[in-house]
Amino acid sequence: MNKKILIVEDEQTLLGVLADSFTKAGFETFFAANGKDGLTSAFANHPDIILLDIIMPIMGGMAMLDELRKDSWGKDAKVILLTNLSDTEKSIISSKRGVFDYWIKCEMSVSDIINKVKEKLS
Repeated sequence: MNKKILIVEDEQTLLGVLADSFTKAGFETFFAANGKDGLTSAFANHPDIILLDIIMPIMGGMAMLDELRKDSWGKDAKVILLTNLSDTEKSIISSKRGVFDYWIKCEMSVSDIINKVKEKLS
């Protein structure tokens, strides 16, 4: 596939599984455990898509998204919120911030996530 993905997730087990799975699926994979490191990686690597958790230490996903959107490259970056929050209000707010999609982690398998990312990028 030859696409770059950035996974920003503080849950280490899930981060490891997603990173390994996307790498095996042919993605160049970058990852971070908080929004601050995710922002640094996004600006350095310009991924084709970013999977972003909302609740994380140091800098949460919504704060990272706000900072990302201030940048000339980041204002158009494709971001998918991948969270355990099934909060309609957060979903509406995120769509106003240009989020590509909003997925609930517990409702999806890793293979579902990979297939949906591939669909979004094709």
